[in-house]
Amino acid sequence: MRKTQRFLFRKIFPLTFQSSLTRPRFFKAYSFVPFSPLAMLDPTILSIGGIVLGMAIIERILERWGVIDLVDQFSKVMRFILPVTFYSALIYFFATFMF
Repeated sequence: MRKTQRFLFRKIFPLTFQSSLTRPRFFKAYSFVPFSPLAMLDPTILSIGGIVLGMAIIERILERWGVIDLVDQFSKVMRFILPVTFYSALIYFFATFMF
């Protein structure tokens, strides 16, 4: 029969490691807020919104003046520009939004 050898755990791992494990470890805590209303105050988003709003106001003014031909052409162009502007601004907003 073989003789078994016993090793004490304290001989293999000295006590110096124990003191290092009890030391408090600092970590950075971040707040995961999915949406901030202040992020809408981005100058690029505000300028794109201002341009679209200005185009809509110009269209209404032209309609009041009775220039229906120009309003019709303007609305055809706006039918393409507005969705493209909206989706590009939405992509830009989520691409530059810092989480």
